[in-house]
Amino acid sequence: MNTGSAGRAALETALEDNLRVIDIPPRPLIIDRIRGEMLQENPCLRRVGQLINADVGLAAALIKTASSSSFGLRARVRSVADALMLLGLDVTSRAVAAISLRRAFPNSGHYLRFWDASARVAALSGWLAQEVKRPGLDAADAYTFGLFRDCGIVILLRRLPGYMQTLARANGDGDRPFTAVERTEHPTDHAVIGALMAVDWWLPDDICQAIRHHHDRAALAPVESELSPACRRLIAVSQTAEHLLQELRGASRTQEWAKLGEACLPLLGINEEDLRQMHAGATAIIDAVE
Repeated sequence: MNTGSAGRAALETALEDNLRVIDIPPRPLIIDRIRGEMLQENPCLRRVGQLINADVGLAAALIKTASSSSFGLRARVRSVADALMLLGLDVTSRAVAAISLRRAFPNSGHYLRFWDASARVAALSGWLAQEVKRPGLDAADAYTFGLFRDCGIVILLRRLPGYMQTLARANGDGDRPFTAVERTEHPTDHAVIGALMAVDWWLPDDICQAIRHHHDRAALAPVESELSPACRRLIAVSQTAEHLLQELRGASRTQEWAKLGEACLPLLGINEEDLRQMHAGATAIIDAVE
């Protein structure tokens, strides 16, 4: 069994245990339908387009997402058909999952600041992936990962009493891994829950594994890590995006860059000076997120 298959098998085993504790939002039917088409011998883009167009809000959001500079497309997207042709079914399924994420949480306006920060980290991640041009680092994957990376936090806020206080302690802890703080007070952590949701929503292995290990310093080290280079770069690009957001907007201060930043920059082939030179471009991306 290869590393990717072993990692997914471990997550799927953990899914059964954690579902007894945490109620993960169910996978949207539209993702099932797109996947069903992908499994056909001759997938029909027109049929998938009809499914997406039946939901006006989803169709508009897909066009907007595919048109975003953070998603990596060079051509202008004017319709769902354009998006399907340019993205393909696999990436379209990812985009639909990203769009559906916030819909999965009723009354999610209560967590407006969280969703806004996630949207900006996702946009910056997709943009950074294009800027650094590292092997295996895809803008669409970086964008999707940026949105899903911390979705477990919202689930735990809704399900576990006292998790808000745990979150504050984890954000302020400069020594222990974020997830270790969570585990001292609760039966699980947001990285596991987010990865399980990603598995259940049929996101690619690299994204699922990156969500699971995005607070793990050893996972970023080439010698120690069992993760693929593409997976490690997903983690690195999102941590760097979050660091840029905090530097430029002073938002959601955490201790993660102090713990992980030194490992992230080499994975992206950049240094601190390169990062400073990206401030103007990053600011434009942040300002463009609604």
